[in-house]
Amino acid sequence: MRHIEQELSDLRQDLIDMWRLVISQVSNAGEAILSFDKDLASKVNMREKKVDAYELKIDGFCEHIIALYQPVAVDLRFVLAVFKINSNLERVADFANGISHILVDNPSVIVDAEVISDTHLQNMIAQVSKMLAQGLEAFENEKSNFAAAIFNEDSKVDEINENAVTIIANYIQKNPDRAYECLQLIGIFRKLERIGDHCANIAEEIFFYIDAKVLKHAPKNVK
Repeated sequence: MRHIEQELSDLRQDLIDMWRLVISQVSNAGEAILSFDKDLASKVNMREKKVDAYELKIDGFCEHIIALYQPVAVDLRFVLAVFKINSNLERVADFANGISHILVDNPSVIVDAEVISDTHLQNMIAQVSKMLAQGLEAFENEKSNFAAAIFNEDSKVDEINENAVTIIANYIQKNPDRAYECLQLIGIFRKLERIGDHCANIAEEIFFYIDAKVLKHAPKNVK
């Protein structure tokens, strides 16, 4: 095996390991909020440093490969895609960490059925978790068609977010004394919506790597 092939293989595995960690962070953050589990939320906060360490390692690895081997064609697309996916995964983990901090810092903030059905939150957490898993599957199997489904899932996340924010805003108008709690809840939905956006960004990078297509700022009508 050529040296660059081994380096690319190692880089690929590092990104997959980070991806799985980020999936776990999002899942645990969601579970913590739904079950009011401060200990689990604290666990997410503590593991954030591990995500950051992965990001720095992968960034350095990408720079090393480009500087040493000057890859071209598919190898170059792979390294550039990994570099950007790495950044998006780190941001996803940041939002998961932020969701957990809301519970840790504001233990009185709970998902109250009087404010909004917890089904909205459950559905949104399930959607973004599904998108992250779809992205990993597309990357591992080098299947751009798997990534295409992520764009549709992102539209569903946006719809859930819009509906939830409208419901909560209406509740605040009628119950201004609970505005702070409700605004924290809106913050959770907003962070989940941003996770969905980053998953869509990741899907774009998968298309770039596999099919040499640039989908940024383009209509997502790929099949």
